[in-house]
Amino acid sequence: MTRAPAQTSSGGCCGSCVNYLTSAKFLLYLGHALSTWGDRMWHFAVAVFLVELYGNSLLLTAVYGLVVAGSVLLLGAIIGDWVDKNSRLKVAQTSLIVQNASVILCGIILMIVFLFKTQLLTLYYGWLLTMCYILVITIANIANLASTATTITIQRDWIVVVAGEDRSKLADMNATIRRIDQLTNILAPMAVGQIMTFGSPVIGCGFISGWNLISMCLEYLLLWKVYQKTPALALKATSKIEESELKQLNVQKDSELKPTEGVQLIGEKDVTVFEPKQEKRIDCSARMAEPFITFRDGWVAYYNQPVFLAGMGLAFLYMTVLGFDCITTGYAYTQGLSGSVLSLLMGASAITGIMGTVAFTWLRNKCGLVRTGLISGIAQFSCLVLCVISVFMPGSPLDLTVSPFADIRTRLLEGQPLPTALPADVSERSFTTGMHNWLNRSSSVNDVEMNSHSVPLISVSLLFAGVIAARIGLWSFDLTVTQLLQENVIESERGIINGVQNSMNYLLDLLHFIMVILAPNPEAFGLLVLISVSFVAMGHIMYFQFAKKTLGKQLFACCAPDSKEVSNNSPPCNTSTV
Repeated sequence: MTRAPAQTSSGGCCGSCVNYLTSAKFLLYLGHALSTWGDRMWHFAVAVFLVELYGNSLLLTAVYGLVVAGSVLLLGAIIGDWVDKNSRLKVAQTSLIVQNASVILCGIILMIVFLFKTQLLTLYYGWLLTMCYILVITIANIANLASTATTITIQRDWIVVVAGEDRSKLADMNATIRRIDQLTNILAPMAVGQIMTFGSPVIGCGFISGWNLISMCLEYLLLWKVYQKTPALALKATSKIEESELKQLNVQKDSELKPTEGVQLIGEKDVTVFEPKQEKRIDCSARMAEPFITFRDGWVAYYNQPVFLAGMGLAFLYMTVLGFDCITTGYAYTQGLSGSVLSLLMGASAITGIMGTVAFTWLRNKCGLVRTGLISGIAQFSCLVLCVISVFMPGSPLDLTVSPFADIRTRLLEGQPLPTALPADVSERSFTTGMHNWLNRSSSVNDVEMNSHSVPLISVSLLFAGVIAARIGLWSFDLTVTQLLQENVIESERGIINGVQNSMNYLLDLLHFIMVILAPNPEAFGLLVLISVSFVAMGHIMYFQFAKKTLGKQLFACCAPDSKEVSNNSPPCNTSTV
């Protein structure tokens, strides 16, 4: 008599776990984790491989980064249009196969080059080796374009369909996807780095190729399972034919709202009904012009979106040096931070990033999606004030009287080679140590040995404190804009609009690298910090304009509970109004 309830409870718990582990949502998470892990390993390893291949020079890495950014910038809209015009399963499977097959092929070519580099140098005066370099960069770029297509179709389309009409479920799924991203960003490079350190580049190439082969098979199976468990994925609108496509996802608490309290973003635009056009014969010139027309139409459609300002606000956040990329890491080395300290700081940034995903779900439930973006923006900008203060604190190398090209000019006058390559000792020691010494020698203070005792750490400590703390607001804001795009872009345009959004992100990211090229010395880094914070501020101002237009007089309803007029005419704070 007393054991039956316990057995029933235990059976119910096990049944719930089994149901969750076999649900479309969990299978989507698992597939995304496998895909992201492989992506992060490859993106980390390919940069190191290219440095090793070209005599410890950064030239190939720079060319690869430029080609990748330029390709997504030019082809983002076209990739998105292809995602829109084809079935979901076909797009997901094709992009998955192309991406992983490209990485596997790159890994094999790199293994051959590493093993037979000496012989390849003697064939055809070294042109065969040069062709191998070009082939690796080209195929790696194709892999990145396929990865972009995968991101658009899975994270911007499939996830919306799997969530159904539940906005809260969509928010939770978006947050979980970002948490997976945060973890893989740290763990995957660490794993492949250890393999390359204790093994060799050849072993690293073989491991990544093998991983992608196995991962491709598993991801293919998981995608098929998710597709089978979600019948709605088989139904895809390819044109604007129904007004129902323009409706946002429903909220469980929508019944608490009055008819005039809900804010329908897409409802602001008239619905255009397109009749199916009869197929016409397309001549050669029309086919050649089609990609350019698609590119133009994609950007025009993006500009006409009701969430255009929100998307632009997110893109402006990419124009910054305040992140854990190679630029900020290099600056940290010149200020005396060791590799171990930087690894701890990167771990802390991952933790605050995960905290940002948690904050997003909590704020969205309390204050609604649009207000969550406002709060996140204010939080991020407030933390970045620490970075601004760090520019003027003791230890900051800010000195605008030093020419960015002073070191280059001196070397040219003295007949010394330009510092375009890393030192030869980089292969004998760790890549991190070699980069540290190279940065010290190429900076304007190369007469003084850089260490933690010679440079006050107040400035750099404040800088990284601001960067790490700002990750909470950054990722919460990123999730806000992501969900706004998911909810307010019609199904038939999700691909092309998100493709253009990716292009905008890459454009601003490319501009921030150009900014660093124009002011590469540590003395100008403080100026780059100020410019970065200015762009972040402009991005949030754009979002503020979007929120003001969307919410109108209800914008600060959550912040004015004492006003009877506001409390009577606006939804409660815990209601999602978008």
